[in-house]
Amino acid sequence: MILTFLGADHEVTGSCHYIEVGNKKAVVDCGMEQGKDIYVNQELPVTAGEIDYIFLTHAHIDHSGLIPLMVKRGFKGQIFATKATCQLCNIMLRDSAHIQEFESKWKTRKAKRAGKEAVEPIYTTEDAAAACELFVPVDYDKEIQICDEISVKFVDAGHLLGSASIKMSLTENDTKKTVIFSGDIGNINKPIIKDPCFLDGADYVLIESTYGDRFHGEAPDYVGELARIMNETFARGGNVVIPSFAVGRTQEMLFFIRIIKEKGMVKSVPNFDVYVDSPLAVEATTIFNGDVVECFDEETMDLINNGINPLNFKGLKLSITSNDSVAINENMQPKVILSASGMCEAGRIRHHLKHNLWRENNTILFVGFQTPGTLGRTILEGAKTVKLFGEEIAVNAHIENLKGISGHGDQKELIKWLDAMTIKPQKVFVVHGEDKVCDYFADLLNKEHGYDTYAPYSGTSFDLATGEFVKEAEPIRITATAKQKRASGLYENLVNAGHRLLAVIKRNEGGTNKDIAKFTSQIQSLCDKWDR
Repeated sequence: MILTFLGADHEVTGSCHYIEVGNKKAVVDCGMEQGKDIYVNQELPVTAGEIDYIFLTHAHIDHSGLIPLMVKRGFKGQIFATKATCQLCNIMLRDSAHIQEFESKWKTRKAKRAGKEAVEPIYTTEDAAAACELFVPVDYDKEIQICDEISVKFVDAGHLLGSASIKMSLTENDTKKTVIFSGDIGNINKPIIKDPCFLDGADYVLIESTYGDRFHGEAPDYVGELARIMNETFARGGNVVIPSFAVGRTQEMLFFIRIIKEKGMVKSVPNFDVYVDSPLAVEATTIFNGDVVECFDEETMDLINNGINPLNFKGLKLSITSNDSVAINENMQPKVILSASGMCEAGRIRHHLKHNLWRENNTILFVGFQTPGTLGRTILEGAKTVKLFGEEIAVNAHIENLKGISGHGDQKELIKWLDAMTIKPQKVFVVHGEDKVCDYFADLLNKEHGYDTYAPYSGTSFDLATGEFVKEAEPIRITATAKQKRASGLYENLVNAGHRLLAVIKRNEGGTNKDIAKFTSQIQSLCDKWDR
Protein backbone atom coordinates (compact mmCIF):
# COMPACT_ATOMS: atom_id res chain seq x y z
CA MET A 1 0.00 0.00 0.00
CA ILE A 2 2.42 2.62 -1.30
CA LEU A 3 1.96 6.36 -1.88
CA THR A 4 4.61 8.01 -4.07
CA PHE A 5 4.91 11.77 -4.53
CA LEU A 6 5.77 12.72 -8.12
CA GLY A 7 4.79 16.34 -8.76
CA ALA A 8 4.03 19.70 -7.07
CA ASP A 9 6.44 18.83 -4.26
CA HIS A 10 8.18 21.99 -3.08
CA GLU A 11 6.67 23.52 -6.24
CA VAL A 12 3.25 24.95 -7.07
CA THR A 13 2.44 23.18 -10.34
CA GLY A 14 2.56 19.70 -11.86
CA SER A 15 0.50 17.86 -9.23
CA CYS A 16 0.80 14.07 -9.38
CA HIS A 17 0.55 11.33 -6.74
CA TYR A 18 0.89 7.58 -7.37
CA ILE A 19 -0.95 4.92 -5.35
CA GLU A 20 -0.28 1.19 -5.43
CA VAL A 21 -2.65 -1.04 -3.44
CA GLY A 22 -2.85 -4.80 -3.98
CA ASN A 23 -2.52 -5.31 -7.73
CA LYS A 24 -4.17 -1.97 -8.55
CA LYS A 25 -2.27 1.12 -9.60
CA ALA A 26 -3.72 4.63 -9.67
CA VAL A 27 -2.73 8.26 -10.05
CA VAL A 28 -4.33 11.24 -8.33
CA ASP A 29 -3.92 14.23 -10.65
CA CYS A 30 -1.54 14.30 -13.59
CA GLY A 31 -0.55 17.92 -13.99
CA MET A 32 1.74 19.89 -16.25
CA GLU A 33 4.47 22.06 -14.76
CA GLN A 34 3.97 25.73 -15.56
CA GLY A 35 6.34 28.63 -15.07
CA LYS A 36 9.84 28.19 -13.68
CA ASP A 37 10.70 24.61 -12.69
CA ILE A 38 13.17 24.20 -9.84
CA TYR A 39 13.26 20.47 -9.17
CA VAL A 40 13.22 17.39 -11.39
CA ASN A 41 9.94 15.48 -11.18
CA GLN A 42 10.49 11.74 -10.96
CA GLU A 43 8.81 9.47 -13.50
CA LEU A 44 6.03 7.04 -12.68
CA PRO A 45 7.54 3.85 -11.22
CA VAL A 46 5.48 1.84 -13.73
CA THR A 47 4.48 2.38 -17.34
CA ALA A 48 1.39 4.44 -18.15
CA GLY A 49 -0.22 1.32 -19.61
CA GLU A 50 -0.07 -0.34 -16.18
CA ILE A 51 -2.09 2.40 -14.50
CA ASP A 52 -5.68 1.31 -13.88
CA TYR A 53 -7.25 4.61 -12.82
CA ILE A 54 -6.69 8.36 -12.73
CA PHE A 55 -8.57 10.39 -10.13
CA LEU A 56 -8.71 14.09 -10.99
CA THR A 57 -9.37 16.84 -8.41
CA HIS A 58 -10.11 19.56 -10.97
CA ALA A 59 -9.58 20.72 -14.54
CA HIS A 60 -6.73 23.23 -14.19
CA ILE A 61 -3.84 22.26 -16.45
CA ASP A 62 -1.35 22.06 -13.56
CA HIS A 63 -3.49 19.16 -12.31
CA SER A 64 -4.80 17.64 -15.56
CA GLY A 65 -2.44 18.73 -18.33
CA LEU A 66 -0.37 15.55 -18.73
CA ILE A 67 -3.32 13.17 -19.00
CA PRO A 68 -3.07 13.19 -22.84
CA LEU A 69 0.61 12.29 -22.47
CA MET A 70 -0.42 9.32 -20.31
CA VAL A 71 -2.73 8.23 -23.11
CA LYS A 72 0.06 8.71 -25.65
CA ARG A 73 2.23 6.45 -23.48
CA GLY A 74 -0.39 3.70 -23.39
CA PHE A 75 -2.87 4.51 -20.60
CA LYS A 76 -6.27 2.97 -21.35
CA GLY A 77 -7.93 3.03 -17.92
CA GLN A 78 -10.70 5.17 -16.48
CA ILE A 79 -10.45 8.81 -15.40
CA PHE A 80 -12.83 9.70 -12.55
CA ALA A 81 -13.83 13.33 -12.02
CA THR A 82 -16.92 15.41 -11.24
CA LYS A 83 -19.34 16.14 -14.06
CA ALA A 84 -18.23 19.77 -14.38
CA THR A 85 -14.55 18.74 -14.40
CA CYS A 86 -15.23 16.24 -17.18
CA GLN A 87 -16.93 18.96 -19.26
CA LEU A 88 -14.16 21.49 -18.63
CA CYS A 89 -11.39 18.99 -19.43
CA ASN A 90 -13.09 18.25 -22.72
CA ILE A 91 -12.24 21.78 -23.82
CA MET A 92 -9.13 22.50 -21.73
CA LEU A 93 -7.12 19.43 -22.72
CA ARG A 94 -7.92 19.95 -26.38
CA ASP A 95 -6.89 23.60 -26.02
CA SER A 96 -3.67 22.57 -24.27
CA ALA A 97 -2.88 20.18 -27.13
CA HIS A 98 -3.52 22.92 -29.66
CA ILE A 99 -1.06 25.15 -27.80
CA GLN A 100 1.55 22.34 -27.75
CA GLU A 101 1.20 21.86 -31.50
CA PHE A 102 1.27 25.59 -32.28
CA GLU A 103 4.32 26.25 -30.12
CA SER A 104 6.21 23.25 -31.52
CA LYS A 105 5.63 24.53 -35.07
CA TRP A 106 6.82 28.01 -34.10
CA LYS A 107 9.89 26.64 -32.30
CA THR A 108 10.65 24.32 -35.21
CA ARG A 109 10.66 27.20 -37.70
CA LYS A 110 12.99 29.10 -35.39
CA ALA A 111 15.22 26.03 -34.88
CA LYS A 112 15.52 25.34 -38.60
CA ARG A 113 16.66 28.89 -39.25
CA ALA A 114 19.41 28.27 -36.68
CA GLY A 115 20.32 24.90 -38.20
CA LYS A 116 18.90 22.95 -35.23
CA GLU A 117 16.54 19.97 -34.97
CA ALA A 118 12.75 20.15 -35.12
CA VAL A 119 10.74 20.43 -31.90
CA GLU A 120 7.94 17.94 -31.32
CA PRO A 121 4.77 18.67 -29.29
CA ILE A 122 4.42 16.92 -25.94
CA TYR A 123 1.14 15.52 -27.23
CA THR A 124 -1.34 16.17 -30.01
CA THR A 125 -5.02 17.03 -30.32
CA GLU A 126 -5.62 13.35 -31.18
CA ASP A 127 -4.07 12.33 -27.85
CA ALA A 128 -6.27 14.85 -26.03
CA ALA A 129 -9.40 13.64 -27.81
CA ALA A 130 -8.56 10.04 -26.89
CA ALA A 131 -8.08 11.09 -23.26
CA CYS A 132 -11.49 12.77 -23.14
CA GLU A 133 -13.12 9.49 -24.13
CA LEU A 134 -11.86 7.89 -20.90
CA PHE A 135 -13.53 10.30 -18.45
CA VAL A 136 -16.17 8.94 -16.05
CA PRO A 137 -18.34 11.62 -14.34
CA VAL A 138 -19.12 11.22 -10.63
CA ASP A 139 -21.36 13.07 -8.20
CA TYR A 140 -20.27 15.00 -5.13
CA ASP A 141 -20.60 13.38 -1.70
CA LYS A 142 -21.30 9.85 -2.93
CA GLU A 143 -18.93 7.02 -2.06
CA ILE A 144 -18.04 5.05 -5.17
CA GLN A 145 -16.60 1.53 -5.04
CA ILE A 146 -14.08 1.54 -7.88
CA CYS A 147 -12.77 -1.99 -7.25
CA ASP A 148 -12.20 -4.29 -4.26
CA GLU A 149 -9.13 -2.27 -3.25
CA ILE A 150 -10.32 1.32 -3.82
CA SER A 151 -13.38 3.42 -3.03
CA VAL A 152 -13.54 7.21 -3.35
CA LYS A 153 -15.69 10.17 -2.40
CA PHE A 154 -15.44 13.57 -4.12
CA VAL A 155 -16.22 16.60 -1.91
CA ASP A 156 -16.56 20.19 -3.17
CA ALA A 157 -13.23 22.03 -2.72
CA GLY A 158 -14.63 25.47 -3.69
CA HIS A 159 -11.66 26.30 -5.93
CA LEU A 160 -13.09 25.98 -9.45
CA LEU A 161 -16.31 24.81 -11.02
CA GLY A 162 -16.31 21.07 -10.33
CA SER A 163 -13.21 21.09 -8.11
CA ALA A 164 -12.97 18.45 -5.40
CA SER A 165 -11.03 17.06 -2.53
CA ILE A 166 -10.90 13.28 -2.75
CA LYS A 167 -11.24 10.89 0.18
CA MET A 168 -9.85 7.53 -0.85
CA SER A 169 -10.38 4.31 1.10
CA LEU A 170 -7.79 1.60 0.43
CA THR A 171 -7.99 -2.10 1.28
CA GLU A 172 -5.15 -4.60 1.01
CA ASN A 173 -5.59 -8.03 2.62
CA ASP A 174 -6.87 -7.17 6.13
CA THR A 175 -5.44 -3.65 6.17
CA LYS A 176 -7.66 -0.62 5.55
CA LYS A 177 -6.42 2.97 5.34
CA THR A 178 -7.96 6.28 4.25
CA VAL A 179 -6.20 9.15 2.50
CA ILE A 180 -7.52 12.64 1.73
CA PHE A 181 -6.10 14.52 -1.25
CA SER A 182 -7.02 18.17 -0.73
CA GLY A 183 -6.63 19.22 -4.36
CA ASP A 184 -6.67 23.02 -4.39
CA ILE A 185 -8.70 24.39 -1.48
CA GLY A 186 -10.72 27.39 -2.54
CA ASN A 187 -10.94 30.87 -1.13
CA ILE A 188 -14.12 31.67 0.78
CA ASN A 189 -16.85 34.09 -0.33
CA LYS A 190 -15.98 33.75 -4.01
CA PRO A 191 -18.70 34.51 -6.54
CA ILE A 192 -20.64 31.81 -8.39
CA ILE A 193 -19.35 28.65 -6.68
CA LYS A 194 -19.71 27.33 -3.12
CA ASP A 195 -17.17 27.61 -0.32
CA PRO A 196 -14.98 24.57 0.36
CA CYS A 197 -16.69 21.71 2.18
CA PHE A 198 -15.13 20.02 5.18
CA LEU A 199 -14.32 16.32 5.57
CA ASP A 200 -14.49 14.12 8.67
CA GLY A 201 -10.85 13.06 8.48
CA ALA A 202 -8.58 10.22 7.41
CA ASP A 203 -5.46 8.32 8.39
CA TYR A 204 -3.37 10.52 6.08
CA VAL A 205 -3.95 13.94 4.53
CA LEU A 206 -2.19 15.64 1.62
CA ILE A 207 -2.77 19.39 1.89
CA GLU A 208 -1.86 22.08 -0.61
CA SER A 209 0.11 25.10 0.64
CA THR A 210 -0.02 27.70 -2.14
CA TYR A 211 -0.82 30.42 0.42
CA GLY A 212 0.54 28.56 3.42
CA ASP A 213 2.65 31.56 4.49
CA ARG A 214 0.21 34.36 3.66
CA PHE A 215 -3.13 35.90 4.53
CA HIS A 216 -5.51 37.50 2.08
CA GLY A 217 -6.50 40.05 4.74
CA GLU A 218 -9.94 41.53 4.98
CA ALA A 219 -12.14 40.64 2.03
CA PRO A 220 -11.71 43.56 -0.38
CA ASP A 221 -14.53 45.29 -2.16
CA TYR A 222 -13.87 43.56 -5.49
CA VAL A 223 -16.67 45.38 -7.29
CA GLY A 224 -15.69 48.77 -5.89
CA GLU A 225 -11.97 48.31 -6.67
CA LEU A 226 -12.69 47.08 -10.19
CA ALA A 227 -15.04 50.04 -10.81
CA ARG A 228 -12.35 52.46 -9.53
CA ILE A 229 -9.70 51.04 -11.85
CA MET A 230 -12.08 51.23 -14.82
CA ASN A 231 -13.14 54.81 -14.02
CA GLU A 232 -9.56 56.04 -13.70
CA THR A 233 -8.32 54.20 -16.80
CA PHE A 234 -11.23 55.21 -19.03
CA ALA A 235 -10.83 58.84 -17.91
CA ARG A 236 -7.27 58.66 -19.28
CA GLY A 237 -8.64 57.26 -22.55
CA GLY A 238 -7.05 53.87 -21.89
CA ASN A 239 -7.94 50.20 -21.86
CA VAL A 240 -8.13 47.87 -18.88
CA VAL A 241 -6.35 44.68 -19.95
CA ILE A 242 -6.95 41.72 -17.65
CA PRO A 243 -4.82 38.58 -18.06
CA SER A 244 -7.36 36.09 -16.82
CA PHE A 245 -7.55 32.35 -16.50
CA ALA A 246 -10.06 31.24 -19.11
CA VAL A 247 -11.83 28.95 -16.67
CA GLY A 248 -12.98 30.33 -13.35
CA ARG A 249 -11.41 33.77 -13.14
CA THR A 250 -12.90 35.09 -16.40
CA GLN A 251 -16.38 34.09 -15.26
CA GLU A 252 -15.82 35.78 -11.87
CA MET A 253 -14.81 39.00 -13.63
CA LEU A 254 -17.96 38.86 -15.76
CA PHE A 255 -20.00 38.38 -12.58
CA PHE A 256 -18.46 41.52 -11.04
CA ILE A 257 -18.73 43.60 -14.22
CA ARG A 258 -22.44 42.73 -14.54
CA ILE A 259 -22.96 44.25 -11.07
CA ILE A 260 -20.92 47.34 -12.01
CA LYS A 261 -22.98 47.82 -15.17
CA GLU A 262 -26.25 47.24 -13.32
CA LYS A 263 -25.41 49.84 -10.66
CA GLY A 264 -23.90 52.37 -13.09
CA MET A 265 -20.64 52.55 -11.14
CA VAL A 266 -18.44 53.66 -14.06
CA LYS A 267 -19.14 57.32 -14.81
CA SER A 268 -16.27 58.17 -17.17
CA VAL A 269 -17.46 55.82 -19.95
CA PRO A 270 -20.74 54.29 -18.70
CA ASN A 271 -21.43 52.26 -21.86
CA PHE A 272 -18.01 50.63 -22.04
CA ASP A 273 -17.54 47.37 -23.94
CA VAL A 274 -16.04 44.21 -22.48
CA TYR A 275 -14.21 41.81 -24.81
CA VAL A 276 -13.66 38.20 -23.83
CA ASP A 277 -10.84 37.27 -26.19
CA SER A 278 -10.29 33.58 -25.62
CA PRO A 279 -12.13 30.81 -27.44
CA LEU A 280 -11.50 28.62 -24.41
CA ALA A 281 -13.04 31.19 -22.05
CA VAL A 282 -16.08 31.48 -24.31
CA GLU A 283 -16.56 27.70 -24.28
CA ALA A 284 -16.01 27.55 -20.52
CA THR A 285 -18.61 30.28 -19.95
CA THR A 286 -21.07 28.14 -21.89
CA ILE A 287 -20.40 25.31 -19.42
CA PHE A 288 -20.93 27.69 -16.49
CA ASN A 289 -24.30 28.54 -18.04
CA GLY A 290 -25.15 24.84 -18.44
CA ASP A 291 -26.35 22.03 -16.20
CA VAL A 292 -23.86 22.35 -13.34
CA VAL A 293 -26.10 23.95 -10.71
CA GLU A 294 -24.80 21.60 -8.00
CA CYS A 295 -21.64 23.77 -7.94
CA PHE A 296 -23.37 27.15 -7.54
CA ASP A 297 -23.68 29.16 -4.34
CA GLU A 298 -26.93 30.59 -2.99
CA GLU A 299 -26.50 34.06 -4.52
CA THR A 300 -25.95 32.67 -8.00
CA MET A 301 -28.91 30.33 -7.67
CA ASP A 302 -31.15 33.25 -6.61
CA LEU A 303 -30.17 35.14 -9.79
CA ILE A 304 -30.82 32.12 -11.98
CA ASN A 305 -34.17 31.42 -10.31
CA ASN A 306 -35.16 35.04 -11.00
CA GLY A 307 -34.33 34.68 -14.69
CA ILE A 308 -31.05 36.63 -14.54
CA ASN A 309 -27.97 35.33 -16.32
CA PRO A 310 -25.17 36.20 -13.83
CA LEU A 311 -22.52 36.27 -16.58
CA ASN A 312 -24.23 38.37 -19.26
CA PHE A 313 -24.80 42.10 -19.77
CA LYS A 314 -25.05 44.79 -22.43
CA GLY A 315 -21.70 45.52 -24.08
CA LEU A 316 -20.30 42.01 -23.65
CA LYS A 317 -18.52 40.93 -26.82
CA LEU A 318 -17.12 37.46 -27.44
CA SER A 319 -14.04 37.21 -29.64
CA ILE A 320 -13.66 33.87 -31.39
CA THR A 321 -11.52 34.16 -34.52
CA SER A 322 -8.04 35.62 -34.83
CA ASN A 323 -9.52 38.43 -36.94
CA ASP A 324 -11.89 39.23 -34.05
CA SER A 325 -8.87 39.42 -31.76
CA VAL A 326 -6.87 41.72 -34.06
CA ALA A 327 -9.85 44.06 -34.42
CA ILE A 328 -9.95 44.69 -30.66
CA ASN A 329 -6.69 46.67 -30.72
CA GLU A 330 -7.75 48.54 -33.86
CA ASN A 331 -10.68 49.95 -31.90
CA MET A 332 -9.37 52.97 -29.96
CA GLN A 333 -12.38 53.34 -27.65
CA PRO A 334 -11.68 52.68 -23.94
CA LYS A 335 -12.66 49.12 -23.09
CA VAL A 336 -12.02 46.08 -20.95
CA ILE A 337 -10.09 43.18 -22.51
CA LEU A 338 -10.25 39.82 -20.74
CA SER A 339 -7.83 37.38 -22.32
CA ALA A 340 -5.94 34.19 -21.47
CA SER A 341 -3.57 32.92 -20.32
CA GLY A 342 -3.80 34.21 -16.78
CA MET A 343 -0.02 34.20 -16.23
CA CYS A 344 0.71 35.63 -19.71
CA GLU A 345 2.70 32.57 -20.74
CA ALA A 346 0.74 31.80 -23.92
CA GLY A 347 -2.37 32.69 -25.86
CA ARG A 348 -3.86 35.93 -27.10
CA ILE A 349 -3.05 37.95 -23.98
CA ARG A 350 0.54 38.29 -25.19
CA HIS A 351 -0.67 40.14 -28.29
CA HIS A 352 -2.77 42.47 -26.15
CA LEU A 353 0.21 43.14 -23.89
CA LYS A 354 2.32 43.97 -26.94
CA HIS A 355 -0.25 46.56 -28.01
CA ASN A 356 -1.09 47.97 -24.57
CA LEU A 357 1.90 47.68 -22.21
CA TRP A 358 3.80 50.61 -23.70
CA ARG A 359 0.91 53.11 -23.48
CA GLU A 360 0.81 55.16 -20.26
CA ASN A 361 -2.97 55.60 -20.28
CA ASN A 362 -3.66 51.84 -20.12
CA THR A 363 -3.94 49.57 -17.09
CA ILE A 364 -2.80 45.96 -16.86
CA LEU A 365 -4.84 44.39 -14.06
CA PHE A 366 -3.74 41.10 -12.53
CA VAL A 367 -6.50 39.12 -10.85
CA GLY A 368 -4.81 35.84 -9.96
CA PHE A 369 -1.69 34.21 -8.58
CA GLN A 370 1.39 34.61 -10.78
CA THR A 371 3.84 31.72 -10.52
CA PRO A 372 7.53 32.74 -10.21
CA GLY A 373 9.23 32.72 -13.58
CA THR A 374 6.11 33.58 -15.57
CA LEU A 375 5.76 36.74 -17.64
CA GLY A 376 2.89 37.84 -15.41
CA ARG A 377 5.05 37.63 -12.29
CA THR A 378 7.86 39.50 -14.07
CA ILE A 379 5.55 42.41 -14.95
CA LEU A 380 3.95 42.43 -11.50
CA GLU A 381 7.37 42.63 -9.84
CA GLY A 382 8.24 45.84 -11.70
CA ALA A 383 10.05 44.93 -14.91
CA LYS A 384 10.78 48.01 -17.04
CA THR A 385 10.72 46.08 -20.31
CA VAL A 386 9.64 42.62 -21.43
CA LYS A 387 10.23 40.68 -24.63
CA LEU A 388 7.18 39.69 -26.69
CA PHE A 389 7.44 37.99 -30.09
CA GLY A 390 11.12 38.88 -30.26
CA GLU A 391 10.47 42.58 -29.62
CA GLU A 392 11.41 44.57 -26.52
CA ILE A 393 8.28 46.24 -25.11
CA ALA A 394 8.42 49.06 -22.55
CA VAL A 395 6.22 48.64 -19.47
CA ASN A 396 4.65 52.11 -19.23
CA ALA A 397 1.07 51.11 -18.43
CA HIS A 398 -0.31 51.28 -14.90
CA ILE A 399 0.12 47.88 -13.22
CA GLU A 400 -2.61 46.93 -10.74
CA ASN A 401 -3.19 43.79 -8.69
CA LEU A 402 -6.66 42.98 -7.38
CA LYS A 403 -5.51 41.35 -4.16
CA GLY A 404 -7.51 38.77 -2.29
CA ILE A 405 -9.24 37.43 -5.36
CA SER A 406 -7.09 34.30 -5.39
CA GLY A 407 -8.83 31.00 -6.00
CA HIS A 408 -6.76 29.48 -3.16
CA GLY A 409 -7.57 29.66 0.52
CA ASP A 410 -4.97 31.50 2.61
CA GLN A 411 -3.11 30.15 5.63
CA LYS A 412 -6.08 30.71 7.94
CA GLU A 413 -8.51 28.90 5.62
CA LEU A 414 -6.12 25.99 5.02
CA ILE A 415 -5.74 25.46 8.76
CA LYS A 416 -9.50 25.81 9.27
CA TRP A 417 -10.09 23.13 6.61
CA LEU A 418 -7.63 20.78 8.32
CA ASP A 419 -8.79 21.49 11.88
CA ALA A 420 -12.42 20.77 10.91
CA MET A 421 -11.57 17.06 10.67
CA THR A 422 -12.93 15.15 13.66
CA ILE A 423 -10.55 12.27 12.94
CA LYS A 424 -7.02 13.61 13.40
CA PRO A 425 -4.66 12.24 10.72
CA GLN A 426 -1.61 10.19 11.66
CA LYS A 427 0.47 12.27 9.25
CA VAL A 428 -0.07 15.36 7.11
CA PHE A 429 1.90 15.72 3.90
CA VAL A 430 2.38 19.32 2.74
CA VAL A 431 2.50 19.70 -1.04
CA HIS A 432 1.71 22.21 -3.84
CA GLY A 433 3.59 25.23 -2.51
CA GLU A 434 6.70 27.21 -3.31
CA ASP A 435 9.92 25.66 -2.04
CA LYS A 436 10.26 27.50 1.27
CA VAL A 437 6.51 27.76 1.81
CA CYS A 438 6.10 23.97 1.99
CA ASP A 439 8.68 23.73 4.77
CA TYR A 440 7.29 26.79 6.58
CA PHE A 441 3.70 25.56 6.53
CA ALA A 442 4.68 22.03 7.57
CA ASP A 443 6.64 23.46 10.51
CA LEU A 444 3.71 25.73 11.47
CA LEU A 445 1.20 22.86 11.43
CA ASN A 446 3.56 20.77 13.56
CA LYS A 447 4.62 23.30 16.19
CA GLU A 448 1.43 25.33 16.58
CA HIS A 449 -1.28 22.80 15.73
CA GLY A 450 0.19 19.47 16.79
CA TYR A 451 0.17 17.63 13.46
CA ASP A 452 2.86 15.15 12.45
CA THR A 453 3.89 16.80 9.16
CA TYR A 454 6.25 16.16 6.29
CA ALA A 455 6.97 18.15 3.11
CA PRO A 456 8.14 15.56 0.54
CA TYR A 457 10.30 16.00 -2.53
CA SER A 458 9.47 14.25 -5.79
CA GLY A 459 10.33 10.56 -5.60
CA THR A 460 9.45 10.14 -1.91
CA SER A 461 7.54 6.90 -1.21
CA PHE A 462 5.53 6.10 1.91
CA ASP A 463 4.01 2.82 3.08
CA LEU A 464 0.47 3.68 4.18
CA ALA A 465 0.01 0.29 5.87
CA THR A 466 3.05 0.50 8.16
CA GLY A 467 3.28 4.28 8.43
CA GLU A 468 6.94 4.22 7.43
CA PHE A 469 8.90 5.78 4.59
CA VAL A 470 10.04 3.46 1.83
CA LYS A 471 12.21 6.23 0.41
CA GLU A 472 12.84 9.84 1.42
CA ALA A 473 13.89 11.54 -1.80
CA GLU A 474 16.47 14.29 -1.98
CA PRO A 475 15.81 17.40 -4.06
CA ILE A 476 17.29 17.25 -7.57
CA ARG A 477 17.60 20.63 -9.23
CA ILE A 478 16.92 20.98 -12.94
CA THR A 479 20.10 21.55 -14.96
CA ALA A 480 20.52 23.48 -18.20
CA THR A 481 21.21 20.19 -20.01
CA ALA A 482 17.93 18.71 -18.80
CA LYS A 483 16.07 21.81 -19.98
CA GLN A 484 17.63 21.57 -23.43
CA LYS A 485 16.69 17.90 -23.78
CA ARG A 486 13.14 18.63 -22.69
CA ALA A 487 12.88 21.53 -25.11
CA SER A 488 13.48 19.45 -28.23
CA GLY A 489 10.93 16.79 -27.34
CA LEU A 490 12.32 14.36 -29.91
CA TYR A 491 14.14 12.09 -27.49
CA GLU A 492 11.24 12.33 -25.06
CA ASN A 493 8.90 11.13 -27.81
CA LEU A 494 11.21 8.14 -28.32
CA VAL A 495 11.01 7.38 -24.59
CA ASN A 496 7.22 7.74 -24.74
CA ALA A 497 7.13 5.22 -27.60
CA GLY A 498 9.18 2.86 -25.46
CA HIS A 499 6.74 3.25 -22.57
CA ARG A 500 3.86 2.47 -24.89
CA LEU A 501 5.63 -0.58 -26.33
CA LEU A 502 6.19 -1.97 -22.84
CA ALA A 503 2.52 -1.39 -22.00
CA VAL A 504 1.48 -3.26 -25.15
CA ILE A 505 3.83 -6.13 -24.22
CA LYS A 506 2.24 -6.43 -20.77
CA ARG A 507 -1.26 -6.44 -22.28
CA ASN A 508 -0.28 -9.36 -24.53
CA GLU A 509 0.42 -11.61 -21.57
CA GLY A 510 -1.64 -14.75 -22.02
CA GLY A 511 -1.76 -14.44 -25.81
CA THR A 512 -1.26 -17.38 -28.16
CA ASN A 513 2.27 -18.74 -28.63
CA LYS A 514 2.10 -17.88 -32.32
CA ASP A 515 1.19 -14.21 -31.70
CA ILE A 516 3.77 -13.78 -28.94
CA ALA A 517 6.51 -15.34 -31.09
CA LYS A 518 5.63 -13.02 -33.97
CA PHE A 519 5.56 -9.96 -31.72
CA THR A 520 8.91 -10.94 -30.18
CA SER A 521 10.48 -11.36 -33.62
CA GLN A 522 9.30 -7.91 -34.69
CA ILE A 523 10.75 -6.29 -31.56
CA GLN A 524 14.04 -8.13 -31.99
CA SER A 525 14.29 -6.95 -35.60
CA LEU A 526 13.65 -3.37 -34.51
CA CYS A 527 16.32 -3.63 -31.81
CA ASP A 528 18.83 -5.15 -34.25
CA LYS A 529 18.30 -2.19 -36.60
CA TRP A 530 18.83 0.51 -33.95
CA ASP A 531 21.18 -1.11 -31.42
CA ARG A 532 24.32 0.64 -32.60
